[in-house]
Amino acid sequence: MKTKPAPKDLTLIQLFDRFGTDEKARKHLESVLWKGGIVCPKCQCNDQSKFSDIAPNEAAKTRAGLRWCANCKDKFTVTIGTIFEDSHIPLRKWLIAWYLLCSSKKGISSLQLQRLLEIGSYRSALFMAHRIRHALKETGYAEKMTGTIEVDETFVGGTNKGVGGGNRKHLTPVVAMVQRGGEVRSKVMPTVNGANLKQAIRDNVQICSEVHTDANYAYRGLEPKFTHKSVKHCAGEYSRHEGENVVTTASVESFFSLLKRGVVGTFHHVSAQHLPLYLAEFDHRHNCRKMTDGERTDVGLLKAQGKRLIYKTQSQP
Repeated sequence: MKTKPAPKDLTLIQLFDRFGTDEKARKHLESVLWKGGIVCPKCQCNDQSKFSDIAPNEAAKTRAGLRWCANCKDKFTVTIGTIFEDSHIPLRKWLIAWYLLCSSKKGISSLQLQRLLEIGSYRSALFMAHRIRHALKETGYAEKMTGTIEVDETFVGGTNKGVGGGNRKHLTPVVAMVQRGGEVRSKVMPTVNGANLKQAIRDNVQICSEVHTDANYAYRGLEPKFTHKSVKHCAGEYSRHEGENVVTTASVESFFSLLKRGVVGTFHHVSAQHLPLYLAEFDHRHNCRKMTDGERTDVGLLKAQGKRLIYKTQSQP
């Protein structure tokens, strides 16, 4: 399969030229998902001699990109088993939407996607964006975070009208962990307390790592499994030098700042139900921040496999 690789410095203008047709978009998706050769999504066969192309035939409703697997005796395309399967939205619009979402620092609204891509309804654009976020969401981590880890919690969404910002009834608690100079992991918490926060740290951070937090009492008790350092924001302390090391939570606070600017300025409202999807989007952009927009998009596309998402109303018993 000879497919021209995507340029690393892919720009929006180049994107529209590259994905001008569904055929071009499909070939790009094949070059990303089948970089090492075609793989049958039905039986996982990767023997290239087992595959044969089926010529497209509009009269017979045979779509382009259809292949036959001699191993499982079934037909397939590159979209089978991905979030693109059975979608009525053209594939070229899917890949452009993926690029826009991965390259927009503070996210892009579904209404904006609907206007830019001429999608029939806001509901379709919203479902499309949620499918992409669902694909970007990590299902698990092979390794725990090591080194210096900054941890902080915040509250997202809703309104906060209590005196002194104390009323958090309509807000959703979120905890984030940032490996100094590395990746971020954020998750919605049922509630913020010492047990939940320390459990999240134990689940994601390697024992004996150095954990930096603020002076919240909930973080007390991390030692001796972790080296715990804290800064007292209430006393005006935001960083402290200890030899060559800097004790601070600036990185995780920067992540939260960008997240909240996206929620307030781009999405305006994020429900607690779908907040994990938005966190996955911001996590992906942060973890791939040193890549170009084109590279970040292709890394995200690799996560589309095996994550088919269907919204259907459950039948009542």
